[in-house]
Amino acid sequence: MPAFSRERLSVFVDAPAFQRAIIAVITLNGLALGLETSPGLADGHSTAFLVIDRFVIAIFVVEIVLRIAAQGKAFFRDPWNWFDLVIVAVALVPASESLSILRLFRFLRVLRLISVVPGMRRVVSALFTAIPGLASILVLLLLSLYVAAVIGERLFHEAAPKHFGNLGKSLFTMFTVLTVENWPSVAEDVMAKEPLAWVFFVTFIVVTAFFILNLLIGVIVSAMETEVNASRWKEDQELERAQHTALMNEIRALNEKIDRLAADSATAGSSRDAG
Repeated sequence: MPAFSRERLSVFVDAPAFQRAIIAVITLNGLALGLETSPGLADGHSTAFLVIDRFVIAIFVVEIVLRIAAQGKAFFRDPWNWFDLVIVAVALVPASESLSILRLFRFLRVLRLISVVPGMRRVVSALFTAIPGLASILVLLLLSLYVAAVIGERLFHEAAPKHFGNLGKSLFTMFTVLTVENWPSVAEDVMAKEPLAWVFFVTFIVVTAFFILNLLIGVIVSAMETEVNASRWKEDQELERAQHTALMNEIRALNEKIDRLAADSATAGSSRDAG
């Protein structure tokens, strides 16, 4: 494709109106998929749902083709483009019993909102960026959970076999306590025979729910701030580049005007000398 045509196509694909239209199609697809889960609606309006499904697939295919034509090889260097391409490719899988499980992935089309909406894309990118820091904190959290489960099993397996009868039950109980959901009932069952058991539960909640989980949130927030700052820096760079280009064009135009004035002045001087 000629560079001029590709540039015009790129402007069209990146236009806010085009992006809003794609968001509307994804939203329509999500609503249709949700309504299709109702047996009454699915049986009574199967043709309508089929038409919507084919319409959405056609729009997605056209969009992907336009983006590939506009971006060329650069399209395949963006992971988000691969995400969209895979979702659209799965949607094109023919309906057959052997591949029926793949048809369930059509519900993933709604996730295309992540790649289309810049704000959601930044959030997901920030989460991927934070994975190294999150991994360390998650290991610390799992280690704390395991140690607390072993200690709880040793201390309370006779007092509350329902919650601490073995390591598996103890792990599940401590995970429930970690969520701070209905933990007083667990503590009360144990404290009926071990009155000082509250010290164990309170210490575990303070260490995990208050300290470690807050560290986890802090890493995520820090990664999101970094991602937002990077996006703003990129926007600032593009704005400075545009301003620089405009300024250079103005200087070039002024230089050309000065050159023309100088040439006209030299021509007029030559004419006077000849006269």
